[in-house]
Amino acid sequence: MTTETTGTERSANVNWTLLFLCWLIASVSTLGSLFFSEVMGFAPCVLCWYQRIGVYPLVLIFGVGLFSFDAGVIKYSLPLAVAGWLVALYHTLLYSGVIPKSLQPCSEGVSCTEKYIELFGFLSIPLLSLLSFSAIIILLFILQRRLAP
Repeated sequence: MTTETTGTERSANVNWTLLFLCWLIASVSTLGSLFFSEVMGFAPCVLCWYQRIGVYPLVLIFGVGLFSFDAGVIKYSLPLAVAGWLVALYHTLLYSGVIPKSLQPCSEGVSCTEKYIELFGFLSIPLLSLLSFSAIIILLFILQRRLAP
């Protein structure tokens, strides 16, 4: 007995997969930030906290959206992802020295330019955050285009 999937079923499967990838990226980012702070003992700076505020709720929003595949998940998650991306971009530019240290909001406590790790010589924590938010935003735009009438 052979079952063939229709174009609509395949399209729904691809849409669900795109949303699942968003959830997976947000989950790995959340677990990674918790690993860096709780296991490795890296204290998060002010900008790191703002990025966490952007990514932590995405895990729940995407998770809930996966169960019934609610297309409204895009309008709830995209503003958080864009806000997180903007903070991550600023943090990455500050970390790399493009923005002068005099403009950093981390005047007390942990410095926003503290170099904890640099994977492969260039992947810093702020850059990892920027890449995660970028991937989520790209996937959300692809999903939005696929769902447009």
